[in-house]
Amino acid sequence: MAAELVEAKNMVMSFRVSDLQMLLGFVGRSKSGLKHELVTRALQLVQFDCSPEVFKKIKELYETRYNKKGSEVAPPPPAPPRAEALPLHSAYERGGAVARSLPAASIDYPALYGKYLNGLGRLPPKVAKPEVRLVKLPFYTTLDELLKPTELVPQNNEKLQESPCIFALTPRQVELIRNSRELQPGVKSVQVVLRICYTDTSAPQEDQYPPNIAVKVNHSYCSVPGYYPSNKPGVEPKRPCRPINLTHLMYLSAATNRITVTWGNYGKSYSVGLYLVRQMTSAELLQRLKTIGIKHPELCKALVKEKLRLDPDSEIATTGVRVSLICPLVKMRLSVPCRAETCAHLQCFDAVFYLQMNEKKPTWMCPVCDKPAPYDQLIIDGLLSKILTECEDADEIEYLVDGSWCPIRAEKERSCSPQCPILVLGSSEVNGLLATANGTGENGKAPADVVDLTLDSSSSEEDEEEDEEEEDDDEGPQPKRRCSYEKGLVSAC
Repeated sequence: MAAELVEAKNMVMSFRVSDLQMLLGFVGRSKSGLKHELVTRALQLVQFDCSPEVFKKIKELYETRYNKKGSEVAPPPPAPPRAEALPLHSAYERGGAVARSLPAASIDYPALYGKYLNGLGRLPPKVAKPEVRLVKLPFYTTLDELLKPTELVPQNNEKLQESPCIFALTPRQVELIRNSRELQPGVKSVQVVLRICYTDTSAPQEDQYPPNIAVKVNHSYCSVPGYYPSNKPGVEPKRPCRPINLTHLMYLSAATNRITVTWGNYGKSYSVGLYLVRQMTSAELLQRLKTIGIKHPELCKALVKEKLRLDPDSEIATTGVRVSLICPLVKMRLSVPCRAETCAHLQCFDAVFYLQMNEKKPTWMCPVCDKPAPYDQLIIDGLLSKILTECEDADEIEYLVDGSWCPIRAEKERSCSPQCPILVLGSSEVNGLLATANGTGENGKAPADVVDLTLDSSSSEEDEEEDEEEEDDDEGPQPKRRCSYEKGLVSAC
């Protein structure tokens, strides 16, 4: 198999632009671009998806080209422009003799391609299979697809596998990266990212890392997001799977870059893709949402009426629904009221904080109903935005059946603390209160009995206390007795 790969690469390197376009069109890939772009694309095809049908097609194109020239011996393929950057350089040279010994054959191109545009009607079964698709990420805008999702195929029975990938950036792509702004020091907004997912063609796949993943770009290893620690016992820590930025380790020139993905082979199949993307910020997504995602107040009012419409099958009539003006995420007043179109509730959350939280840790779950609320389903409630500007002294409103609304102002809580000052016994204020307690109260009622602890006790009581103290001297100090003034003490008001 290795010898066939070397032979196929040598033949591809000798192709002209028309041959490269014919080969790429045969497998349904893009045929646009300069020659070095087409060569890179064809080499990637040979490296990762060289089926017997593709290999046969390469041989047919190669033999046909030299058969038309009338030469029985094909010239050796030219050396790659930057051979020192390709680890397969020696293999190219060794494969030259193999390419020269290929027999010539005559192919009737009109008979083969006359009825089929670029041969798409004769695609082999493998190419006709559905491709792996990755979900679109709101914070990443795809500019170019450098490598379509390609399956990681184990080469042996070892648990730890390595899969290499060789590609080069075009001058236009290099210029895009260099001229892009910096999101933070050393991080450009235009990036080359690696995305990994399960090999599943039934639906768009989310990013998912294989076990023991390691990514090496040229001669350096790239950092991969680590695991989130789990506070719950018995729960395995989770790893945030997101695109891996390779830009800072790549050659921003016409030089060839080599990426090696190390992964654990434990039965599940994974696919990798390379993309040139522009990373967005939460502020940019918010501005885009304000531009295209505001729902007109009249449409929001119609939705309120629909929610409160009388249901003949229901025994309970809903006359209104309350909506809080406080964001459930940060417990602050809403500034940009937002919710997903798929949500059944009228309660909104703040788009500013929602986008900021998903920028750090993307979950895209509604904080109100805990259901998916992806970015492309978000809307800004125009009616609630209008209410927020008109109602500044309330934190809650109520929608009525006719679509109107009224503010709900919280009543002042009655204080449970006494209105009278708490008096400290023995202070000067007590004496003043005692003087008023002997007279008539404010409401004309007779005051309750008050025991004045500052007056001298009677002599009989003193004698009894002295006798008790003498009897208890041998027993030690006694705990203080509760005074009887608690029941007779009245309010100072």
